[in-house]
Amino acid sequence: MSANGKADTTILVVDDVPASRYALGAVLRRDGHRVILVASAAEALAELDARHRMGELPDVALVDVGLPDMSGFELCRRIKEAPQTAALPIVHFSAARVAPADRCRGLDAGGEAYLTVPAEPEEIQAVVRAVARGARHRSDAEAEAGHLTRLAETILAVQSARCPRELADAAAAGTDRLTRSPAAAFILGGDGAVHRGLSRRRASASLPDDGAQEAVARLVLRIMSGHVGVRSTVAPAPLWPPGFFQAEAVSGTGPPDGARLALARSREGSAPVCLATPAYAQHPDPDTERLVGRLAHATALAAERLLMYEMERHIALTLQRSFLPTHVPQVPGTEVVVRYEPASSDTEIGGDFYAALPTSGGVLTAIGDVVGHSLDAATVMVEIRHALRAYCVEESDPRELAHRLDNMLQRYHPDVTATLCLALVDPATGRTRVANAGHIPPLVVSDTGSATYLRAYGPLLGLGLDRPAPTETVLGPTDRLLMVTDGLIETRGTDLAVSMQHLRTVAADAPLGVADLCDTLLACFGHDRDDDIALLALRLTGDR
Repeated sequence: MSANGKADTTILVVDDVPASRYALGAVLRRDGHRVILVASAAEALAELDARHRMGELPDVALVDVGLPDMSGFELCRRIKEAPQTAALPIVHFSAARVAPADRCRGLDAGGEAYLTVPAEPEEIQAVVRAVARGARHRSDAEAEAGHLTRLAETILAVQSARCPRELADAAAAGTDRLTRSPAAAFILGGDGAVHRGLSRRRASASLPDDGAQEAVARLVLRIMSGHVGVRSTVAPAPLWPPGFFQAEAVSGTGPPDGARLALARSREGSAPVCLATPAYAQHPDPDTERLVGRLAHATALAAERLLMYEMERHIALTLQRSFLPTHVPQVPGTEVVVRYEPASSDTEIGGDFYAALPTSGGVLTAIGDVVGHSLDAATVMVEIRHALRAYCVEESDPRELAHRLDNMLQRYHPDVTATLCLALVDPATGRTRVANAGHIPPLVVSDTGSATYLRAYGPLLGLGLDRPAPTETVLGPTDRLLMVTDGLIETRGTDLAVSMQHLRTVAADAPLGVADLCDTLLACFGHDRDDDIALLALRLTGDR
């Protein structure tokens, strides 16, 4: 349809008088419209039904109010009530004098205008053009609203992505939704990694190999070299590797597998993003191309955030895990076993730590967790562990060590708190002194089938509160001292006391030995956990 609503419009004329019907048709054809002529309401409904199935509904209907089988007002009402024809604009006309109330009936039934015939051809043509133009504007506005809604929903999915791979999948699906064609999304990481997503509309075929993906990465970097913002271009088949969009292109029997690209980079040095659709698909209208460009820009912003988080997380995990020893020193007279299970790769950074240190008063075991999940939490964990190693060179009392660590946190990290449990064990006598700072208390597991939590409690580190005297006990030759982080047993929606009781029961029934105890607990509790898991178990050996 042209801007004036004249060309490429189809007009349905419903009139039971042949002469009038053909006269109206002639007037409309002279103005450049295609015309469909029917003689009754029944014929009109049948014609609309058939054209709806073909996807060729008329643009305007001219309806005589005095039809023989149904009034024009009732026909209008039926057309407007059917979802498939509700948007069809209707102009009523009549050769008889009609009262204003009847004109109102036509408008109330959903009609857009009313004509009294005979009328000057120019008036008929002008009314039809105006109604068609209004309908086109409404259709354009509704289409634009639909585009913006799809874009908003797509950007929400993009912003909700938790990792670059999820982001690429969301961007590809969103591009498919906006363009109604197969789509691929590529996010280039700073480390050379390429994160790719393909929309479901893509026909099944063998995926391109790594070489094809690397070719796309080189092409994107060349196009975006020195460029910030959004760019649109077409990559012809020789430059675009085949196989990303349809099976036929892989075998060489289909159309060339070039691509139409929307590329974006949020700032210089950040990760470029490429949204690709097949070049053989119908060329998008400017509005769709603009929306895909906005999606590419939103994806680039989300990619910068996610890749920065991935880098920060990698640094934090490296710090956290590289500073945790894989083996602990063995002090004569004791056997110490540790187990550390990092959370899955897509979970947050933890601050768990453990230690077993020889001191002048015996072996000092420690287990704790810095509150929070961030690079700061991981670095503070490293500081606490190294401070503890330094302090226990001259001090072995667990209460005093907890006090010093508390002061260190208050001075250098006043907004950070941590849980910590310290146990000093004399290998010769079994005397054990425990200072606890908000952590799960140690569990003493006997080879006779019992397990008991020590009553050791105290405030978290970093609060500056008074600390109670250490809890004392004596480990027997068959006892094992077990210390764990809450990642082992904490389950969302389950009270921690219930989980602690479950741990006690399983530990009591575990096989003899410290290694078997730790392995049994990991086998029972250590599946699909959202946090790192650390366990430390100690027993006396009687060796001198």
